[in-house]
Amino acid sequence: MELCFGWFLLVASIPAIFAQDISHGSIVVDGTMTVAQTDDNFVCATIDWWPHDKCNYDQCPWHYTSVMNLNLSHPFLAKAIQAFNRLRIRVGGSLQDQVLYDVGNLKSPCHPFQKMKDGLFGFSKGCLHMERWDELNRFFKETGAMVTFGLNALHGRHKIKRSLWGGDWDSSNAQDFMKYTISKGYQIDSWEFGRESWTKRFTIIYPTFFLFSPLMLAIVVLGNELSGNGIGAHVHADQYGKDLVNLRKIINELYKGSQSKPSLVAPGGFYDEEWFVKLLQTSGFGVIDVMSHHMYNLGAGVDPKLVSKILNPDHLNKAAYTFGNLTHIIRRHGPWTSAWVGESGGAYNSGGAHVSNTFVNSFCGLLWHRLMGKVVLNVESHASPFLRSYAHCSKGRAGVTLLVINLSNQTNFIMNAQNSINLKLAANEQNISRDSFTHSLKKTFSWVGTKASDDALLREEYHLTPKDGYLRSQTMVLNGIPLELTSSGDIPSLNPVRVNVKSPITISPLSIAFIVFPNFEAPACG
Repeated sequence: MELCFGWFLLVASIPAIFAQDISHGSIVVDGTMTVAQTDDNFVCATIDWWPHDKCNYDQCPWHYTSVMNLNLSHPFLAKAIQAFNRLRIRVGGSLQDQVLYDVGNLKSPCHPFQKMKDGLFGFSKGCLHMERWDELNRFFKETGAMVTFGLNALHGRHKIKRSLWGGDWDSSNAQDFMKYTISKGYQIDSWEFGRESWTKRFTIIYPTFFLFSPLMLAIVVLGNELSGNGIGAHVHADQYGKDLVNLRKIINELYKGSQSKPSLVAPGGFYDEEWFVKLLQTSGFGVIDVMSHHMYNLGAGVDPKLVSKILNPDHLNKAAYTFGNLTHIIRRHGPWTSAWVGESGGAYNSGGAHVSNTFVNSFCGLLWHRLMGKVVLNVESHASPFLRSYAHCSKGRAGVTLLVINLSNQTNFIMNAQNSINLKLAANEQNISRDSFTHSLKKTFSWVGTKASDDALLREEYHLTPKDGYLRSQTMVLNGIPLELTSSGDIPSLNPVRVNVKSPITISPLSIAFIVFPNFEAPACG
C-alpha cells in the first residue's frame, strides 16, 4: 500500500466551458513491467477522536462524527463502507495518545474529552467505554470493515521540555484493552503505536461525499506525530524503538497460536530521515511490520493559496520525492517492513474551509477501488505537466486502466493512448529515417491492441467534473450526470460511456477521467 494523491485553479469560479486552448499529444503505457504495487486496501478511512467543539480558523467541521458519538446506524455510512468490500477503517487520530480504556485496572475516572487550556491540543484526556467499543465492533462486523486501532503511545510518559516527552511507555492499560478485544473475538488487522493513519486515508465526516470523493471528507487535522521534532509532542527515536520492542512482545504473547496475528504499524509521523533510520536500528529486525509517515503537502488549512497549490504540478510532485526517500531508507535499514503513506488529506488543522470538502480537493475513491488493480505500470507523456497520467492493470479483468487528471483551467487535451510494445515493433520494422518513423507513429495513434479483430472493441470512459463547472462545488458529475445518493441512501450507478478504442481521448479542463482499455496487451498484468 503506497502513495495517495490529491489533485487540482487559479480562478475557481470560471466554468470549464470557457476554455479556449486545445493541446494534442500521446500517452504511452508500458505494460511489460511492474513499477510499483499497491494492496487490496489502498482506499481507507479514519474514524477520529475529535469532539464536536474541535475548531480551527473559525470553522468547526467535525460535528458528531468521532469514535465516541458517530451515529453507527446511519444508512449512508454503512452503505458507503460496504461498497468498498473490506474497507480498512482506522480508529485513531491526534487525540489517540490521550485515550484511556475503561477496562482492567484503570485507576483514572472514565471521562469524555473536555476543552482544557493546557491540555495537549487544547483537550483533556478522554476515555473509551467498553460498551462503545462493543458497538463499534458490531458495526465493523456488519459492514465487513478491516480494523486498525491506534494505541495511546504517551501513557505513562512525562513531559521533559516543550514538546519532548520521556520515560518508558506504560503498556498496562493498552494490554488490558487488547486482552478484552481478544476475549470478545474482535478481529483487529493491525495495531498502531502512536498517532498514525492510512494510505489514501480519510476521516469520516460527510458520509454522502465518501461514495464519490474520499478527499472531499478529508478535513484533516494537525496531529501529534511523535517522530522527529513532533507536532504537539515527540519522543526520541531510541525510546520509541524500545517501546515498540515491548509492544511486539505483548502482541506475540497475546496472539500466541492465533492464525491471524495483527501487524504492528509505526511511527505515523512526518518524515525525518535521521529519526526514522534510528527507529529501525533501535527496534531491530522484524519488530515493525509497516513504516508509515504523514503527508500534508498543502500546509495549513488557513492558507489562502490552497487551491493554487492543488493545481500546481510542481507542488504535487513533492509527495513522490518524500515517499521515495522513505522507501530508500527502508530498503537499506529495514527491508522487512512495508512503506505506507499515512495521513495525506492535503491540508492540516481541520482542512481548508470551502476547499477540502469540494471537487477541487477530490479524488473518486469508489471508482479507483472498482477499476484500478494492484499492479502499477509506467506511463510517459510529452504533454503539459498540467496533465497527469497514471496506469494500472485493470481490477478483476483483462486490460489496463488509465487515470488522467487535467489541472489546467483553459486547456482541452486530446490524447492518443499507445502501447509501448506497438511502438517498439514499429521502430524495429521501419528502422529507417526519423520522418518515416514519425509517420508510422501517427498511423498507430490511439491503437492499443495488436490484432485486426480488435477493430470493433470499445473502451470505457468515466469523466468526472464539478457541477456547473464550479471547482468548489460539493456535487461531482459523472459523464454529465450529477452523482447524488438516493433517498434511501443507495449509491447511484457509476456507468461509463463506451467509445471506439481507436478514437482519441478528450480530457476537459479541470476534470478527472478513468479510461478502461479491455484489450490492452500488458504482459505485466499476467
